[in-house]
Amino acid sequence: MRRWAWPALVALLVLAGCAPAAGPHRTVIALLLPESKTSRYESVDRPVFERVVAERCPSCRVVYANAGQDAARQQAQAESALTEGASVLVLDAVDAAAARSVVDQAEARGVRVIAYDRPIADAPVDYLVAYDATLVGRLQAQAMLDAVGPVRPGDGILQVNGAATDPNAVAQRTGVAQVLDGAALPVLASYDTPDWSPDKAQEWVQGQLTEYSGRVVGVLAANDGTAAGAISALRAAGLDPVPPVTGQDAELAAVQRIVAGDQYMTVYKAISQQARTAAELAVRIAHGEHPAAAVRVGGVPAVLLAPVAVTRKDVAEVIVAGGVYTVAQICTPAYRAACRDLGLLGGNG
Repeated sequence: MRRWAWPALVALLVLAGCAPAAGPHRTVIALLLPESKTSRYESVDRPVFERVVAERCPSCRVVYANAGQDAARQQAQAESALTEGASVLVLDAVDAAAARSVVDQAEARGVRVIAYDRPIADAPVDYLVAYDATLVGRLQAQAMLDAVGPVRPGDGILQVNGAATDPNAVAQRTGVAQVLDGAALPVLASYDTPDWSPDKAQEWVQGQLTEYSGRVVGVLAANDGTAAGAISALRAAGLDPVPPVTGQDAELAAVQRIVAGDQYMTVYKAISQQARTAAELAVRIAHGEHPAAAVRVGGVPAVLLAPVAVTRKDVAEVIVAGGVYTVAQICTPAYRAACRDLGLLGGNG
């Protein structure tokens, strides 16, 4: 397997071995995801998690719910899962502060909680399975510095952050600041995008392009959805070529934009590996095991996985050779010329 096929673990949680056989009653594991605007949750996280649980524990049953970015709905979904007898909650919180009450309820019932994809501070969480969000921010900021280079006095970038209620967005901003503080690349304006909404990101960028007309040299967008919104605003403003725009999640549409030159980079996270790790862990702790962790985040035993920056030159090695998407998936008719130029297709492709 190529070296980028699976990012290295920053901290390895001991997950080897098989869980013991389940008893006569089906073990219930709940997977509670935050929203569906970001395509990965329904296309990767859920199906991989459900498949791995089925493989590791045929007698287990997964209770699944998506909160649609509504913290109150997620609270109700968690209560329903607890009522159904869930022994483990795998919780990707819409709002980390609001999720504390969910964790408290689970603890009161003796139900163990895995914080998935983002931490839940000051709550009795049993494990965390996530990517290093601070490193994501550093990768994005460094890529922007590399792409923009020296800028004229008065020029700078727009910073489109994720939702203020998401601890990952906070950590990501920290990583960006670690790189940009002291660098000769001013941030003209910064925005915390409610619900990570591409539409709200687009609307905000449109306004900033008017206020900072002719001065925006790039957009540091927190993920591929907000990047899509930013790119739409840049194009609507008549900017051609589009200045560098960052992203995260390596969504197929984002990879296609990178191939075409519309988006500068994304951060690839092997979401399937994260979902698999969480599923294997959930099965083990559902059967009473206590896997050891080599690292803790806020006192919580954790698995942190390492993300990878992907620009146009990395698509073949990281995305195609790594088995993320096939050439056929990327190089649809609208992108065939760009794919040929990048060497993903032969002359007759």
